[in-house]
Amino acid sequence: MASINFQVTARLEGTHARLGRLTTPHGIVDTPAFMPVGTRGTVKGILPRDLRDSGAQIILGNTYHLLLRPGPERIQAQGGLQTWTRWLGPMLTDSGGFQVFSLGDLRSLDDDGVRFRSHLDGSLIHLTPETSIHAQMALGADIIMAFDDCPPARQLTTHQVERQAGLTGSQRTGTAGIAPLDGDAYQARVHEACRRTARWLERCVEIWNQSERQALFGIVQGGIDLDLRQECIRQVTAFDLPGYAIGGVAVGEGFEELKRVVEFTAPLLPEHKPRYLMGVGFERDIYAAVLAGVDMFDCVMPTRNGRNGQAFTPRGVLRLRTATMADDAGPIDEACDCPACDQRFSRSYLRHLFHTGEMLGPILVSLHNLRHFQRFMLDIRRAIAENNWSLVPARWPIAVSTAAT
Repeated sequence: MASINFQVTARLEGTHARLGRLTTPHGIVDTPAFMPVGTRGTVKGILPRDLRDSGAQIILGNTYHLLLRPGPERIQAQGGLQTWTRWLGPMLTDSGGFQVFSLGDLRSLDDDGVRFRSHLDGSLIHLTPETSIHAQMALGADIIMAFDDCPPARQLTTHQVERQAGLTGSQRTGTAGIAPLDGDAYQARVHEACRRTARWLERCVEIWNQSERQALFGIVQGGIDLDLRQECIRQVTAFDLPGYAIGGVAVGEGFEELKRVVEFTAPLLPEHKPRYLMGVGFERDIYAAVLAGVDMFDCVMPTRNGRNGQAFTPRGVLRLRTATMADDAGPIDEACDCPACDQRFSRSYLRHLFHTGEMLGPILVSLHNLRHFQRFMLDIRRAIAENNWSLVPARWPIAVSTAAT
């Protein structure tokens, strides 16, 4: 029996967008799908029951953090990640490499793997394709990711930074430790990453072949160089894997470059396999990537921003800590059916919770943000099923207005 099964069930005319069904050992995922991130074995502040009620069908676990604490062997002894966390649905684990590469000066990288100092106790750890796959197999997720080399972004100009309106690399992915490159240094680093990613994938496959219940996804690198992207696609898809991912487009390169790379890369990936765009979560990014043929997304933004008093709405972000919210009796979003909006917790009350340090505030806004993105994906799937994409911009102007800027 295959570890996963993926079927395309509908297509949107004139685009690469498709509706799909991903069947895993722990359940079914309707695609395009957004995966909340449970970094340390939990989506922060959210019970598994409430996560399921938000519409999430699959969540992501972070191998780097779980490797450091409590360790994959301990989780395996408890029955695996799903049993241990009580999220009994489908799960995906990343390889751990992206977090390691973000450590900057705290790690050293070569063709064998990465050596880094634990941020917990300073101990030296050696992470390789083999140790990453062994760790993910012990964690027991339905989908595991190949260990790849993710290069930093090209140096951005002041104009590009201004156009991002504050959406910097650290805000997008929490990778402030990655220093951007420029010119020849960037080209050489991306070329090296593509070569290394392909070689590491071969080593990952050798270990993964021991598993019958876990699906391995390969990752395509190449930065913003389309020739390198095409070459990396050729190398990665030479392995007949259950799925493929696009990496290296959430490290601060800006929306225009992200869109250009994804529109080029996604249609070149195997048609009958799921396509995953890693670490991307803004509505405009998802909107453009779905039209390019991407099926899966993940991002920490719903809960990270929720904990900081930022609530997503179809027309933009509400900053609930500001003084303008102090006397606002309305809910975050009248059209939303999340617990915060359905029970009509006011913006005024939510602001009070944040200013007094009450934990209910971050929980309610995180629940709202999680539901926001699941509602967005529901409408995207409905639009594809009905072959009527106009449903999406009509209900989600934020995705269109920001995509045009």
